[in-house]
Amino acid sequence: MAQTRSAAKPSFQPLYLQIKSLLTARLEAGLWKPGEAIPSESDLAAEFGVAQGTVRKAVDALAQDNLVLRRQGKGTFVATHTEERSSHFRFLRIRRDDEKEEYPTSRLLDFRRGKATAEIARLLDLKPGDAIIVIRRVLEYSGEPAVLDELVLPAALFKGLTRTRLESHRGSMYGFFETAFGVRMLKAEERLKAIAADSASASALGVAPGHPLLSVERVTRTYGERPVEWRRGLCATRVHHYLNELG
Repeated sequence: MAQTRSAAKPSFQPLYLQIKSLLTARLEAGLWKPGEAIPSESDLAAEFGVAQGTVRKAVDALAQDNLVLRRQGKGTFVATHTEERSSHFRFLRIRRDDEKEEYPTSRLLDFRRGKATAEIARLLDLKPGDAIIVIRRVLEYSGEPAVLDELVLPAALFKGLTRTRLESHRGSMYGFFETAFGVRMLKAEERLKAIAADSASASALGVAPGHPLLSVERVTRTYGERPVEWRRGLCATRVHHYLNELG
C-alpha cells in the first residue's frame, strides 16, 4: 500500500516580519526596558544585514501593535504604561460624557487569593485549582462611582502582590504590573453586554437594583498571546460612555 504523504507545505514569512519577530523576542526577553530607546534603524539594518527600509517596515509593524512608540526627532522607544499619559487611556474605555480626560481613582473593595475554577482556568490557560488572585475595586470619577471592577490574575506571575502594595500604588494598574512584576499588558479582547444591577453591584455603584449596567468582560494578553488577566467591569453610564476608536 502506498504511503500517504502530508499535504503540508513550508510557509515563508516576508523578511520584515522575520525582523519583527526577532525584535519582539528581544522585547519579551527584556533586552530593552519599557521607556528605553531601541537601536536606530540603520544600526539594526547593519546588524541583521538587511536594507534599512526592511527594518523600518518591521518597526512600523511593532508600532501598530503598540509595542514601540516613535518620537519625531528622538527615535523609537519601548512602549510603556507608565510614561505617556495617553497610554493610560489605551485600555480605559469608559469616558466622561463631557469629554474631559480624567483618569479615575481606584477604591479597593476586596483582595484575596483563591483557586481557579474550570472557566477561569480555560480563559487564563491555567489548570483548575491553580492559584489565582482576585481583586474587586470601584473606579470613581470626581468621587462618583462609575465602574465596579473584578480582576483575576494568575498568582504565579504576581508573586509578592499584597493588598498593602496595591493600595499604596497610585496611577495605572497596568503600569504597576509592568514596573513591579514585569508583566506587560499588550492586547485585549472584550465582550460587551447589557445587564441589570444586582444588589451588590447596585450598592457599590450607588444605583437602584435593576438599574441598567454595561458589562465589559476582558481577557488581556502579553507576549506570545499568553493570557495574564481576566476582568469584568460593570459600568454605570449615567454620565459616562464606552468609547472605541476604529480604524
